Amino acid sequence: MTLYSRGQLIFFSILSALIMLLFSLGIGLLRLPGAKAAAETAAINPAAYAIGSGESLSVSAFFDEVLAAGPHPLQRTVSDLAGFTEDERLNISIYEQLNAGVVNITTETVAINWFLEPVPQAGGSGSGTIINTRGYVLTNNHVIANANRVYINLADGSQFEGTVVGTDPENDIAVLKFDPPAGMNLTVIPFGSSDNLMVGQKVLAIGNPFALERTLTVGIVSGLGRPIQISRHHIVRNMIQTDASINPGNSGGPLLNSQGQMIGINTMIYSTSGGSVGIGFAVPIDTAKRVVAEIIEHGRVRRGWIDATVVQIFPALVRHARLPVETGLLVSRTRSRGLAERAGLRQGSDPVQYGRSVIYIGGDIIVAVNGMNTDTLADLYSALEDVRPGETVRVEIIRGGNRLNLDIVMADREEVLGR
Repeated sequence: MTLYSRGQLIFFSILSALIMLLFSLGIGLLRLPGAKAAAETAAINPAAYAIGSGESLSVSAFFDEVLAAGPHPLQRTVSDLAGFTEDERLNISIYEQLNAGVVNITTETVAINWFLEPVPQAGGSGSGTIINTRGYVLTNNHVIANANRVYINLADGSQFEGTVVGTDPENDIAVLKFDPPAGMNLTVIPFGSSDNLMVGQKVLAIGNPFALERTLTVGIVSGLGRPIQISRHHIVRNMIQTDASINPGNSGGPLLNSQGQMIGINTMIYSTSGGSVGIGFAVPIDTAKRVVAEIIEHGRVRRGWIDATVVQIFPALVRHARLPVETGLLVSRTRSRGLAERAGLRQGSDPVQYGRSVIYIGGDIIVAVNGMNTDTLADLYSALEDVRPGETVRVEIIRGGNRLNLDIVMADREEVLGR
């Protein structure tokens, strides 16, 4: 053990505080206003997007197994549950056959002490759903964001360290993987569909609220098609609203229908108190099915983007540039000979200084994409959420007071915004 004098402690404490502040800004423990939204949802070990254990698994084979899984036979007969109502028998049967398919996810983070030493500490916890017998787990991105390690705890008490296959922060979805030992039988929760849900139908949620493992709550679908903003630029559309209790720790767990099929991923609760007195929301399983294939194959979800720099219109810009509309996205610059320029999109020509940014005015104004109004950048993110690079979208613009439509081939968003 090293001993320090009082003077040394004071000196090193002040020095360490200054260094730690700069270091924290550098590694992302602290963030300045205006930092990129992508940093807010950084994934664990971004280099560890491999499937794991040298395993080769095609996306088609993965989904063949997941989609082939159906409701399991009831573990009890009606005579076994003769003292219960039909509704209670259904709840009991679904819970008994599927609760082992819900895992408890705990995380570990790293903090820096006063002497700049990395110190592991307990992170958050949440829930996840086993969706494949090879050890794939579906959960929320916010459950594992900013963690250094992830641990997956099964119903039998066994614990495995998980790896991140990939994440989709825009839909708050993450796919994890652990390596079950040979001969271990995993309970897989089958995918259903969120396309034909009805307000009023029964739903069941299984999760680990407040670290109380495999808790069952029951409710109904109380609303559909809810757009919920989860970050500055990202809105998850068509979320399922439910009155089934969703508390801290339920995030990432399955929302089930009365056939024992997963129809959503329990994600958040809107509450003035932060408790279960509020409205719960779940990401639709059809959204998850769409992005999980991309995550398994590429480690991320590739999305299309207009090959240009756009600026969300604001009142001062409207007044200065005398724009014909008060909302929309001004095209400041297009990439030379890029996809947008070749499609006919025009950039601005007159530079103006706004804060530390230079905006080129006089270009086209994007007001809709594929029929969806783009009043804000968040609207543009939502309009292109399901569009892949190379696909063509219809872009409605205003040019010189006239409305025009352009068909523009999409570039890769990560490449465009990374320039």
